[in-house]
Amino acid sequence: MNETVAAKVELPELQVASLDSLSRERREAMVEAGEAILECFRVLKKGGINIVGECLKGQGTFYEFDHYPSGDVYDEETHAQYYYHAHRGVAGEHGHFHSFLRQGAVPQNVKPVAYDGKVKWPEGSDAVCHLGAISMDVYGFPIGLFATNRWVTDEVWYAANDVISMLDRFEIDHAYPSWPVNVWITAMFRLFRPEIEALLVQRDASIDAWKAAHPDVDFFEDRNLEVTGQLRISVKDRLEQLHDSLA
Repeated sequence: MNETVAAKVELPELQVASLDSLSRERREAMVEAGEAILECFRVLKKGGINIVGECLKGQGTFYEFDHYPSGDVYDEETHAQYYYHAHRGVAGEHGHFHSFLRQGAVPQNVKPVAYDGKVKWPEGSDAVCHLGAISMDVYGFPIGLFATNRWVTDEVWYAANDVISMLDRFEIDHAYPSWPVNVWITAMFRLFRPEIEALLVQRDASIDAWKAAHPDVDFFEDRNLEVTGQLRISVKDRLEQLHDSLA
């Protein structure tokens, strides 16, 4: 979080559910996801490549802010979508993945939050719901998760609980640009589900705090609030924690 921004408003703390509070069945499913992630790392390493490299291959010169692969990755059956790019200049981060669900994955009874600002939100086939972002290091490994304000991804804003209810709908079930990458990013949403849920709850609480502190500003469009919450992650550490909790 930008120090100047953080000084203006004290954003709510992140509260992640403990592993012990989760059912054994859910923890076992998380272990399965973690093992799938390790298998993706293994097969990519044997070929001398990594998660990020698979998204950049054949894409030409790497430019900040451009989406990789070009045109994003989209599953027409699940309506899940993601892309990789770089621009933040965060220490240790090469770039990050943004993950979405498009309109076809949103239940008809789930509606966007009320908005009376001047910015026109995307509609129809252009509408996306941002689920979260995955920060990657220079070696192509995930090192963090973060959530963002609406303007960052030009999304349609749904309440945190509604987004959480749709998280299991995120699945990329094809081989473009790479089967291991798509298995990996799908499994990341299973392995770190508690953190993603917590970031979404914190996201809404951060927006509420920002709104209270800046009542005359369109908080969804305020460029002073970009990242609403973030945390470090480790696949290895998470799997060790899960195995300990299941012992």
